[in-house]
Amino acid sequence: MATETGSEFLQLHDSVLEKLGLDIVGGTVPAGTRISADDVAARFEVSRTVVREVVRVLQSLGLLTVRRRVGITVQSSDHWNSLDPLVIRWQLAGPNRGEQLSILSEVRSGIEPLAARLAAERATPEQCGQLTAAVIGMSATSRAADSDAYLAHDSDFHRTLLAASGNPMLRSMSDIIVEVLAGRTRHDLMPHRADPEAVRLHGLVASSIQAGDAAAAEAAMFEIVTESSTAMLANDAGTEQDPT
Repeated sequence: MATETGSEFLQLHDSVLEKLGLDIVGGTVPAGTRISADDVAARFEVSRTVVREVVRVLQSLGLLTVRRRVGITVQSSDHWNSLDPLVIRWQLAGPNRGEQLSILSEVRSGIEPLAARLAAERATPEQCGQLTAAVIGMSATSRAADSDAYLAHDSDFHRTLLAASGNPMLRSMSDIIVEVLAGRTRHDLMPHRADPEAVRLHGLVASSIQAGDAAAAEAAMFEIVTESSTAMLANDAGTEQDPT
């Protein structure tokens, strides 16, 4: 087939990457399976160039290994880069979503309360203003908490919080946290109306950071993570029982 160029290549690349990544993470293509580049190209009706770039990305994520005389082989989950946002997205779309939500909640409970405590000591006035603005935005859109608008404000809050910690390693975790928030919306695990207590707690984190109260900021952030985890797991269980 003709070589894809420009935006067409990127569109095909992203489409094949998403579908093949979902198949591997979801178990449709199990670990140990050998994949033929020609078969992938035929299945998705794309060029070998697209397949080669997709394989390169999946290899960098630990989902595939490529060896001479062996070819392309699907790796077990022990080899996956589980902190990559793409892998997290695919896991949240897979059959073990509940287990993944529990794991991510455990990670968040270690990261975000610590970030809130550090932010109370290190946040700049500009970051304090950004946190407050995000809370105001969440409150204004709380009657449509499952919308992109609410998600944007919520994501801004958590990105700013991690940046305000002053710790570059914590800041680098922001894409992971935002992917969890996006997954909650994407998979209908977010209520249409936000829990007023959740919005209040976000406000409490912001005000505690501005006041320099590290203990209060840390405690309120821990409550946010706990509430979010409990609500997501409950909604996920309900979705499994009633897929309609």
